[in-house]
Amino acid sequence: MIRAFEVKATFHPVLRLPGKGEFSANTPKLGSGGKSAKIALLITPTKTVLMTIPYWRLSSFYLCYFAALGGFIPYWSLYLKESGFNPVQIGELSALLVGAKIVAPNFWGWIADHTRKNLRIIRWTSFFAALLFAGFLAIRKYNEFAWLTVVFSFFWNAPLPLFEAATLAHLKAESQRYSRIRLWGSVGFILAVLGVGRLLDSQPVLLLPVSVTALLALTWVATVITPQARYETQDDAAPRWQKIVMQTEVLAFLLVYVLIQMAHAPYYVFYSVYLKEHLYSTTLTGLLWSLGVVAEIVLFLFMKGLLRRFSLRGILLASLGFSVLRWFLVGNYVDHFSLLVFAQLLHAASFGGTHIAAVHFVHRFFGPKHQAKGQALYHSFSFGFGGMVGSLFSGQYWEIYGSHIVYTVAAISSGMAFMIAFLWVGRKGEAAR
Repeated sequence: MIRAFEVKATFHPVLRLPGKGEFSANTPKLGSGGKSAKIALLITPTKTVLMTIPYWRLSSFYLCYFAALGGFIPYWSLYLKESGFNPVQIGELSALLVGAKIVAPNFWGWIADHTRKNLRIIRWTSFFAALLFAGFLAIRKYNEFAWLTVVFSFFWNAPLPLFEAATLAHLKAESQRYSRIRLWGSVGFILAVLGVGRLLDSQPVLLLPVSVTALLALTWVATVITPQARYETQDDAAPRWQKIVMQTEVLAFLLVYVLIQMAHAPYYVFYSVYLKEHLYSTTLTGLLWSLGVVAEIVLFLFMKGLLRRFSLRGILLASLGFSVLRWFLVGNYVDHFSLLVFAQLLHAASFGGTHIAAVHFVHRFFGPKHQAKGQALYHSFSFGFGGMVGSLFSGQYWEIYGSHIVYTVAAISSGMAFMIAFLWVGRKGEAAR
């Protein structure tokens, strides 16, 4: 019988034949041939065993990808406004940006699951995303922005869900460690938000595409140094893709995340414009964005312990409850700085908590065989369809009804998500606990 053990040391197993003068220890007999192997363990007592997980290389992708997002999302509406577009057009362009997520992740996820070439797809789509974004420097008309936005988004929305699947493939049974890798994305987001915000306080916002293109190029570099994961052998007995998707719990889960991203859309599209209308500086706007992500990082640091103590269902429901409160405060107390700060701290729940729960639910629902398609489906329904509907709604009604009504609808959307999740999502897992 071979027993598994853990030694807090760096060790190098060396196979030696008996009688060669090497330090060795007899191992139990393997098989029925009566022969035994001798293994020498060269131990350095003060060092820790190196992880087989490429932690820093995986983390570097999240750092760079979300740095690009942090340099892009908070300031893109300001860039579009400076380029001469009105709120309706800004909402439409934002809807096109996220609407491509409905198609792109599913297209690339289907290819990845059939070819097992996830990393190659991630690298090429990251490269073309950086190349295409540079095109915003050369265009001015609305139609040109619309077409380039769609094509850019088709490539840009491919890497993240595929990389989520790749990360989980590296982690295998240690999926609870995902949050410790993902938190570097939050760090990158903060650094970019603060850095670009500081830059735009002294430089024209029309320079934004230069900064974002550079960050997208770094994302591509991060994909080049990331190793390919070894995927588990596909289980032919695994349920068919269509059968998984049509389960009531999975359909309810997808609807919940559509509503969550509908609620977040006015935040992503108009939050910076909203603060500027209330006389907040670009630097302070960047600080408020960053504060939310700092809270998210703190949650990620403690998420491993929370996942052991609480069910995914409990984490999701608590996060949705805090989401309702957050959007109510944003819509009604923008001139009360302390409450606005508190609302930003709730980003840890409204995004961080719901996203971690989603990644683990998808991992549970779809298994190794359909993991890339499952992550893609989650991204396309939530960030794609939900983000598109929310962007269109907020763009159409921002000036007609005002920010108060738009964020109140966001709070209602989060409340509806809470009720659906309470009724249908995670009950089986909770019963198993």
